[in-house]
Amino acid sequence: MLHDQRISQGFFWDHGIAAQSILLGATEQGLGGCQFNAINRVGLAQELSLPDYLVIATVIALGKPKEMVVIEKLDESGDVKYWRDQQGVHHVPKRALEDLIYSL
Repeated sequence: MLHDQRISQGFFWDHGIAAQSILLGATEQGLGGCQFNAINRVGLAQELSLPDYLVIATVIALGKPKEMVVIEKLDESGDVKYWRDQQGVHHVPKRALEDLIYSL
């Protein structure tokens, strides 16, 4: 995902939200994906021969999933460690929404 500095010098949009929308749309199409920011932006820009006015905001990797991932409700132990069952299904424990949102 690139930022064109000819249009504006600052990011006047939230590229995280835009990336999430792209990933959700990809999931609806049967694709898997991941957004990441721990990248060598200078090296990647050189590798892609990007002009100086284009700045890498984030990277989104998309492809066909190689494994089945199942979101699991976090059990009473609170263990968030991922695990795979005998069939190779990748289980990902997550906290419940009510445990994450504070309301008055």
